[in-house]
Amino acid sequence: MKGYKNYQIQMTVSLTPMVKALLIINGLLWVLTVFILQQFFFKDGSIFLELGLSPISFIYDLKVWQPFTYMFLHGEGVMHILFNSLMLWFVGSELEKIWGSREFLKFYLFCGVGAGLVYALVTLFLVKFFAFNPVVLSVPTVGASGAIFGLMLAYGRIFGEKIIYFMMFLPMKAKHFVMILAAIEVFSLLMSGLGSKVNNLAHIGGFIMALVYLEFAKFNQKRLQNRFFKKPGRKLKLVVDNNKSKDTEPKGPTYH
Repeated sequence: MKGYKNYQIQMTVSLTPMVKALLIINGLLWVLTVFILQQFFFKDGSIFLELGLSPISFIYDLKVWQPFTYMFLHGEGVMHILFNSLMLWFVGSELEKIWGSREFLKFYLFCGVGAGLVYALVTLFLVKFFAFNPVVLSVPTVGASGAIFGLMLAYGRIFGEKIIYFMMFLPMKAKHFVMILAAIEVFSLLMSGLGSKVNNLAHIGGFIMALVYLEFAKFNQKRLQNRFFKKPGRKLKLVVDNNKSKDTEPKGPTYH
């Protein structure tokens, strides 16, 4: 994966193809589940019990699709899907520009599914060995937040020097914003445990999976480079294009 640093403040954000597709899918599924299926066919909310991520259903009932399907559903409140959509647009578009659509989708799904697995397994472990309230095992989790938090960690790693606005008015570097965000999630989890309506554990799981993915990609890239240049007759050749226009360099957004 490639990264770029020392970006200046930009006020425009483009919409890349894969991000656009994910936004459309999430939006259509939100309308379908909340305003159609739940209102007319699954008035008891069983659609979320079936497709959301419930640790007890996933582990004991072997509903293995849940760590995937939960990330494409959102609750009734509009702020949930609105926040996730805005962050997917602002952060995801910049990552897709440098990775390409295919690599971006792989990363997005890895973080989302991985965050769900972290949440389900850690929750079961805490209930089983530390006497946490077992009710949390049957409460379904929905939303793309795990994947979104993974994107934000990648954004902080790659665009670390870029200036963004925290709380809409405080400028800071992206890497510092991600550090603060991670600290808030850990603090919230320690204070509220697993009983909060906000699934801080899944958010942290997204951070963890993003870190694993990026570190593995970094390690694998170094391994392939070492294998390539150790072959007989290989010589490193540096080619610099001094005629390349600065206007072709990727530009990144400032989000609020």
